[in-house]
Amino acid sequence: MTNRVLLWTVFVLVHAGVGLLGFLLPNEPMGDVYRVYEPWSRAVFSGGGVVGVTQDWVYPQLALLPMLLAHLPAGLVGDYTVGWAVLVTLVDAVAFAVLVGRGHSRGRVIAAVFWLAAIVCLGPVGLYRIDAVSVPLAILGCLWLLRRPALAAALLAAATWIKVWPAALLAAAVVAVRRRARVIAAAALVSVAVLGVVVAAGGADHALGFVTGQTGRGLQVEAPVSAPYVWGALLGADGSAVYYDQGLLTFQVTGPQVDLVIAAMTPLLALAAAGVLLLGAWQVRRGVPFVRLFPVLALALVLVLIVANKVGSPQFHTWLFAPTVLGLVIDRHRWVAPAALVLTAAALTQLVYPVLYGGIITPAVLPVAVLTLRNLVLVGLLVWMVARLVRLPASVSAPVRVAP
Repeated sequence: MTNRVLLWTVFVLVHAGVGLLGFLLPNEPMGDVYRVYEPWSRAVFSGGGVVGVTQDWVYPQLALLPMLLAHLPAGLVGDYTVGWAVLVTLVDAVAFAVLVGRGHSRGRVIAAVFWLAAIVCLGPVGLYRIDAVSVPLAILGCLWLLRRPALAAALLAAATWIKVWPAALLAAAVVAVRRRARVIAAAALVSVAVLGVVVAAGGADHALGFVTGQTGRGLQVEAPVSAPYVWGALLGADGSAVYYDQGLLTFQVTGPQVDLVIAAMTPLLALAAAGVLLLGAWQVRRGVPFVRLFPVLALALVLVLIVANKVGSPQFHTWLFAPTVLGLVIDRHRWVAPAALVLTAAALTQLVYPVLYGGIITPAVLPVAVLTLRNLVLVGLLVWMVARLVRLPASVSAPVRVAP
């Protein structure tokens, strides 16, 4: 059996198995699909309004497109949630085909195996969330940045208008790619096109609702910054508690000085991201080539978005997949260890949600300890990537091919 046949066999088994787990594991890891994605999309067909156009929305406007498209396979299988899983599998298959190619490159094979292992480790929450559509687009964008920067930037911009996090990959690309004018122009063209459609549809007042809507969020229970409050709630500290926010449909924490922490998190995230980008720009001036700089810079930026975020949703860990895949394609020897940590964080995240989530929202020792360990792995990986970014050599010993 050839590498390609074996990889595609595992691809099908992984997506079928993880899709099935969504119905078997506790705490409804596929709940967002039928509780919010399906009603949002059905409202468009029934004249009940268009989220992001007739009202503010938590997601960028292009996120509605896959929610609408999921009705096509849903019509064939008779269930919207299953239709969503089929749609995500098809989009993954496109990126997987480009990544694997003919199955002769060892780096690409290892990267493909990593991606499949990461899907298994993170579990159904990585499949049944809107982030699952942005990840394959991000992988394609990363693979094509060097040879096809305009197409890559367009894909990354489209992914950003589905879920904001690929903006970190675009920012890293603007720093690391020599033909950055093409990157900026392509990303701007996609953004203008999306905003033009929204404004033409009468949604000018809600065009940036996904940005302004984040300012009032509290500290989500899984976020690293929430750890003191979660432990405080577990140990009975005065004022510390986990509660359910009815407006945002998520569990958050409260406790001493929580408002000050909430207010500090967005500026802290912005400063940390700016610091990482400045390090990347410094390395460009030193002559560090794209193949060494971009994967490290991209992963460091994405980790900043997770570690310094007041929101800590489990599906955020899909964001780590794209830069790690590219790192393995380019230099598998240097990226095996970071990839192992990404898999560890993903597996711990699946334990946190959905397996042990009851012991997070009503704090118990083992679940909170697992959550804390997961967050420490993420912080450690961030520190490692920043240190690696600082120490990057200004030359590469051998040419590396990153596009099929």
